[in-house]
Amino acid sequence: MKHPLPARPAHIGVLRLSALGDVCNLVPTVRALQRQWPEARITWIVGKGEYSLLTGLSGVEFVVYDKSTGLKGMRALWRELADTRFDVLLHMQQALRASVLSLGLKAKVRVGFDPARAKDRQYWFTHRQLAPRERAHVLESFMDFARLLGVEDTSLDWRLPVPDSAYAEARELTGDSAYLLISPCANPRLRNFRNWSAEGYAAVVEHAWTQFGLKTVMTGGGSTQEREMGARIQSLCHPEAVIDAIGATSLKGLLALIDRARVVIAPDSGPVHMANALATPVVGLFATTNPDRAAPYLWRDYVVNRYPDAVREFLQEDPETVTWGQRVRHPDAMSLIRADDVIERLDTLLVDTASQHRSDLDRESPDEA
Repeated sequence: MKHPLPARPAHIGVLRLSALGDVCNLVPTVRALQRQWPEARITWIVGKGEYSLLTGLSGVEFVVYDKSTGLKGMRALWRELADTRFDVLLHMQQALRASVLSLGLKAKVRVGFDPARAKDRQYWFTHRQLAPRERAHVLESFMDFARLLGVEDTSLDWRLPVPDSAYAEARELTGDSAYLLISPCANPRLRNFRNWSAEGYAAVVEHAWTQFGLKTVMTGGGSTQEREMGARIQSLCHPEAVIDAIGATSLKGLLALIDRARVVIAPDSGPVHMANALATPVVGLFATTNPDRAAPYLWRDYVVNRYPDAVREFLQEDPETVTWGQRVRHPDAMSLIRADDVIERLDTLLVDTASQHRSDLDRESPDEA
């Protein structure tokens, strides 16, 4: 017999530890749950870095798990939640570590992905699974959890909290000038190979500067790889065209920089999804991952998509039949993206969003007459 789903859950547990982009894509599901059951308590078990991004999210209690603490940290979290029993636990992390963590949590019913979407046999750790859905975007996969519980209003709402101190942090770097923002480096873990070339970024930076008078803010976490990439880009550009903010902001400060940017350009990484959550125009650069599954959701029409070419060239497979979610782990895949591709998308996006940008400026600088 299937475990029954609660008709009106009083306490909902959300288990999603990482990563930055994924938790951004999950926020609309949390908002949908809040609209359906405004009295419900929602507890989100989340990673340490991801909490730094989400802290202050209204109506959500966070329990933080630092992945570096391993089993010791899991035991501490289990003790923290020893007296908590969720009406439903939404197990939304397709990773064995999260499934092991879930074993120490109490819940009347545990919901996870269907076998086709689950990884690491996540369905062994859940009572109920989502209805199968082919070729779903990550955001829609998360929203399927709300649909399974009976949520009808699945309109998209983020309202990510950005404090005034973060905007002050951003303005110290940029002043009041309009700017383009690039985040050149994705996380190099697991051989993702998502980084584009310094020469390509430099061509885009120079175009934005000479054609639109837009400076470019470079952001990143401050690793050696990121700093070296930033230095290479800057060496190829007009010195006044670039503001180097790599390693110079908190996560909330990065959110503020993204919120004030005219356009964001980055590979499949946290910043493109942060921009999406803030409704900042974004050009996503995709060759190693499928944008139909992982593009910034509101700006899918503006991605540079060389994923089908990469599948054909480096996997020797048909992009229409390749496994959904298949990555192209090849160091040359992103070289399929040409600077002209990115510049064309940038120009189109600047034109298409010009009226919205003017409205934003009017709100920031009201007439004093």
